[in-house]
Amino acid sequence: MVFSSTIFLCVYLPLVLLGYYICPKKGRNLFLLIVSLVFYAWGEPKYVFLMIFSILVNYIFGRLMDKNRGRQKRMKLLLVLSVVIDLGLLSVFKYTDFIITNVNAIFGSSFDLLNIALPIGISFYTFQAMSYTIDVYRNDVRVQKNLIDFGMYITMFPQLIAGPIVRYADVQDQLADRSVTTADFSEGVMRFVVGLGKKVLLANQMGAVWSEIYALGGDVSALMAWTGAIAYTFQIYFDFSGYSDMAIGLGRMLGFEFPKNFDRPYASGSVTEFWRRWHISLSTWFKEYVYIPLGGNRKGAKRQILNLIIVWGLTGIWHGASWNFVLWGLYYGVLLIFEKFVFKKVLDKLPSAIQHIYTMFIVVIGW
Repeated sequence: MVFSSTIFLCVYLPLVLLGYYICPKKGRNLFLLIVSLVFYAWGEPKYVFLMIFSILVNYIFGRLMDKNRGRQKRMKLLLVLSVVIDLGLLSVFKYTDFIITNVNAIFGSSFDLLNIALPIGISFYTFQAMSYTIDVYRNDVRVQKNLIDFGMYITMFPQLIAGPIVRYADVQDQLADRSVTTADFSEGVMRFVVGLGKKVLLANQMGAVWSEIYALGGDVSALMAWTGAIAYTFQIYFDFSGYSDMAIGLGRMLGFEFPKNFDRPYASGSVTEFWRRWHISLSTWFKEYVYIPLGGNRKGAKRQILNLIIVWGLTGIWHGASWNFVLWGLYYGVLLIFEKFVFKKVLDKLPSAIQHIYTMFIVVIGW
């Protein structure tokens, strides 16, 4: 835990908001950087240095790419090095034991697991950092010359732990100049309260139902099993979307407009539509930085299918270091391919109620 909810709501957040608005505008980014590092260090004191290292690496490579603008080979080498370092850090801390386990299983070896603790939020802030260096390489964003502003972007406490993934392009102008009206602050408070309600009043209660049924093991009726599965389905949604709403609301209170992360995904009429509405920031990231660079749908159906399999395999492993998550990602990849190339015309002709039942059956089974 970073902070207990009581300490966060009753001590940390009020002090941060008070200090933020007392600070002169020129000092607010430094203030947010400091309080965000404190927020992270409260639960991960040793890993705060890993985050600072990530900030420095991506800041330096961004500056170097900007200085070498026009020297394509050198810029590409710098980009590759920055991405290798980012993904290398993520792999060491998140996937080392997964790799060792599979090596032992394949070759019959007996390497000991390292049991490295996973740094909180590393998947989120690594992808945010990579979005910056990739976009600098593409010349899609201006290079950030202020280390404090860049560090604040990476460490922003509202969405540091559970997203949404905020690409640098989404907030580059807001880093330098932002303001908060009374209406903005009120909107942020409302969004935060809605998210808190989703988490405390809905996700936690659904989670309690699921936990009780799960504890019974396999000795349950079909009705109870489906009740548990549906409760788990709602728990995941209200928990994750609740955190996203709280992050977006907190950002609004501080003058930032973070991207929407959920758009009523359980109202979808297809698996394709579901993934346009669920964890939108992650889907957008993989589309912009993996799917389109691989060729997207521009190189024929076979290449598009391969690209989708790659993206969804990576989506699965991003969520967790086990084959279960890889298979979960591929499960959706295969379904999306099936819908696009085989089932779409039939699905479009079905009544909307049938489309919705079909989609939710797929989603519940997936969870």
